[in-house]
Amino acid sequence: MTSGAPECAALAEGLRAVRARTGPSLVALAERTAYSKSSWERYLNGKKPVPRQAVEALCATAGEPPERLLALWELADAEWSGRARLSRPAAQHPSVAVPTDAGSDGAVPRRPRHGRWPAIVAGAAAALAAVTAALAVPDSGAGEPTGLTASPVLDPPPACHGTTCDGMDPGRSACGLPGRADSLGPPHRTRTGTGVEIRYSSVCAAAWGRIWHARIGDVLELSVLGVRPRRVLIDSTADTDVYRFTAMIGAPDRAGLRLCFTAAGETDPECFHATP
Repeated sequence: MTSGAPECAALAEGLRAVRARTGPSLVALAERTAYSKSSWERYLNGKKPVPRQAVEALCATAGEPPERLLALWELADAEWSGRARLSRPAAQHPSVAVPTDAGSDGAVPRRPRHGRWPAIVAGAAAALAAVTAALAVPDSGAGEPTGLTASPVLDPPPACHGTTCDGMDPGRSACGLPGRADSLGPPHRTRTGTGVEIRYSSVCAAAWGRIWHARIGDVLELSVLGVRPRRVLIDSTADTDVYRFTAMIGAPDRAGLRLCFTAAGETDPECFHATP
């Protein structure tokens, strides 16, 4: 494993940049993904190879598209697996015959070893370019959240399906990974500027509410007839700059889902209905 390679360092920097923009602590990452606090510490500091699924889980938690970090991951994984070294041209060995520029003592002057450097420089340049692109992702506070690009079914597998998802966290259950969830209708902007939407995972057959650009004291509640409503309260500054989610409602009547936002200090909610 060559964790000190430029490609690996670039991935770690990209992961830290995404985390810095969205603000989850290591504990929060462990709660919302299938990876432990200690594993995230190693991933973010480049101490341990990062599973592709962890990269996608971080992007899902942050509400950012995964393509840029996955480009970095491909470069880093080539280093971890040794594929990058196998694909580099072999160093050229000097001929057995003494060349005409040999010294008076017959020793062959040491030649610069150029074989590996073009590949290393190219790999580093690609990694740095990918980091630049990752860091250039618009801040989530500047407008609507970035949509997630669909990806193949991922490990870890969903932890629930249908009614067994009721009350579970969409992140920890792996129902909210890219390619597993989408919006039921467009995102909504409330009168205070907070964004809200209903999310639904066909893989898990469950729905939940998502909120961003919130303020301390804001409340979001998802409800449907015959099922206990699920709500989330924004109760800390750390929650105001990241996506927060309600618990899930399993196997809901999608047409009957209703999402209600109540601004801090107010009693009249703004409500929106799903548009399956």
